Amino acid sequence: MGISKVMNEKFPATQEGVYANTATSGLMSEDLLHWRRAHDTDFLKYGSGATTTTHLLLKDTRQTIADFFNFTHENVALVPSFSQGINLLLEGLDGREHVLLLEGDYPSLNWPFESRGYAISYVSVTHDFESIIYETIKRQGCTIFACSAVQWLNGFKIDFDFLRTLKSDFPDLLIIMDGTQFCGTGYFDFDASAVDVLGASGYKWLLAGYGNAFLMIKPEVQHRFELRSSGYGSSRNAPYQKDGRLFCKKLEPGHLDSLSFGSLNFSMRFLMDIGLERIERHNQELSQYFRTVMEPLGLLEPFVSLRNDHGTMFNIKCDDVLYGELCSKNVVCAQRGDGIRLGFHFYNTISNVNDVLTIVKNHL
Repeated sequence: MGISKVMNEKFPATQEGVYANTATSGLMSEDLLHWRRAHDTDFLKYGSGATTTTHLLLKDTRQTIADFFNFTHENVALVPSFSQGINLLLEGLDGREHVLLLEGDYPSLNWPFESRGYAISYVSVTHDFESIIYETIKRQGCTIFACSAVQWLNGFKIDFDFLRTLKSDFPDLLIIMDGTQFCGTGYFDFDASAVDVLGASGYKWLLAGYGNAFLMIKPEVQHRFELRSSGYGSSRNAPYQKDGRLFCKKLEPGHLDSLSFGSLNFSMRFLMDIGLERIERHNQELSQYFRTVMEPLGLLEPFVSLRNDHGTMFNIKCDDVLYGELCSKNVVCAQRGDGIRLGFHFYNTISNVNDVLTIVKNHL
């Protein structure tokens, strides 16, 4: 748990109490704050002169994302948010697709499909929902499966090995994933995965603040989309056409904010310097410990104990009184669904979990 002791100094908010709300918003590090101040100071002093290297910063950000996920930078698109990115992408998708969604998945993933009139089937999130997904795709001939890597309400995590089986048995199935509640919690090899499109906003587990996100689209599925968006910002990326950005530049029709995407670049490099595998081990230890101490209290959803893997956040059964008690004792969390959502990142400790446990036990 040494990683979190060092990080406490870089994330002052962790010293004010128990920050268990990264699932709502990740924290800003002091290192990122210093970078942002230097960036804005350059703009203050030099005006347009400070923007002449913006295209290099954006190119570097795409490369950082590619390095982070073991992918190719020419197939990375920078977008202001996952919501805007997925909507732009779906504008180029054939309306005759049959889409499979998860009930209760994040609205910014489900709504863009639902608002476009696709044929849609749904599967409930249960302990054995992978088998139901498989049978639904086989029976109904779904052509797209779109889901979040980790469910926003309760931390339920998709089985990536199952996705490989799904892709092997249904090779034409297009798998689209929202990684906003997953990316930054550990290492993920996108290139080796069965996922065809992965997008995420950077303000949660990537700790990059607001106004930045990305989409990664594998070359072999780009023919499924006929993108129509255009703008001068896209045209100004013309130098990158030579390295294959003809597809992804259409997802970047306007100017991109150098402060926001520079923050994404900085934070992702920061996480890689710590070590993504190291972060993953730490987060898994916290997650497993939370499960171990909470399950005997009967506060976790029943199917959580039936899963081998889970995300970095949980939803515990509670009432408004317990939520008020947690807040009054400086535990930052969120009410979601019919419970309280608690999420832990690498700047959290076992001691943080025990602090929450003490408050919960005293309430029961």
